[in-house]
Amino acid sequence: MERDLPDGLSADRLPEHVAFIMDGNGRWAKKRVMNRVKGHEKGAGAVRQVVESCTKFGIPYLTLYAFSTENWQRPKKEVDALMGLLTRFLRNERKKLLKNGVRLTAIGEIDRLPEEVRRELDLTMAETKDNTRLTLCLALSYGSRSEMVEMVQRIAEGVKEGHIDAASVDEEMVSQHLFTRGVPDPDLVIRTSGEMRLSNFLLWQSAYSEIFFTDTLWPDFTESEFASILKDYQGRERRFGKVLQP
Repeated sequence: MERDLPDGLSADRLPEHVAFIMDGNGRWAKKRVMNRVKGHEKGAGAVRQVVESCTKFGIPYLTLYAFSTENWQRPKKEVDALMGLLTRFLRNERKKLLKNGVRLTAIGEIDRLPEEVRRELDLTMAETKDNTRLTLCLALSYGSRSEMVEMVQRIAEGVKEGHIDAASVDEEMVSQHLFTRGVPDPDLVIRTSGEMRLSNFLLWQSAYSEIFFTDTLWPDFTESEFASILKDYQGRERRFGKVLQP
């Protein structure tokens, strides 16, 4: 894969999978005395930029925490606006995703999304399914705890029906029963806006992820800051609980 890397980045030490907790749209709008929805609209531009950056840099997997299970508790007007924005994003970006070799996938309780969103999501995933340059995963109506509850239920049902031997349940089996089965765990999780928590995002999958918190609000996140974070990542020593030999 041909890469277009900024100075200082090493192609052989890039993360395979980067995940973003995109936070700060509302605060971005509040600082400018705007409606919160304006912040979400501005944040869509940062989404486009990060997707383009991953294709340029040669990062094969990108997951974006777009809407959590807890976000359903927000005011109905804001939720409706977010669903409308998501529908337009899927519709408007489809051709660009196809052109740039991006395959779209989604994780979460997708059946809770409005019918129009699901229709556009299904269409975009179907049309991009053969793309191989970047897999873009949208976490929609997603919560890691509910994901793990569903995983336990599915394994328990398999044990009950005799398809699974309880003694054979291991980490690999657990991973294969999560929404993210078949996708490598994130090497790097980035959260914007200065908050320092994972907020119920990929809790199992992020067990050994490198985590980076930035004060930048999501709509202000740029490719240059992304490159700077990747440089920081490349300077870290990933031990996975082991002691590296000198």
